[in-house]
Amino acid sequence: MNIGLAIKSIRKKLSITQYELAEKCEISQTSLSQIETGVKRPSQRTINKVCQVLDIPESIIYIVAMQEADVPASKRGIYDLVYPSIKSLALQMVSAEHINLVGEMQN
Repeated sequence: MNIGLAIKSIRKKLSITQYELAEKCEISQTSLSQIETGVKRPSQRTINKVCQVLDIPESIIYIVAMQEADVPASKRGIYDLVYPSIKSLALQMVSAEHINLVGEMQN
């Protein structure tokens, strides 16, 4: 599970800079960069804050963060069939529901 990459994907999907998201989450841009690159694992508090700032359910981050290595070998066939669609739907929900949020963060 790569939560940092998920946060980065969602942030980029919303056209939000690292600086903007870090500022709203009250963490340093360096910390956010380290989270997104996998150098640092985010605390539960940070994950909660990111979800709050982006106004998304925490489950969206976990869906986007899921990787093939997280799935037992016996379930990988199903994962390969279903996961790409689930991830795509999760990212579509983010972009469709957050058009106003992007505008507010860029102002």
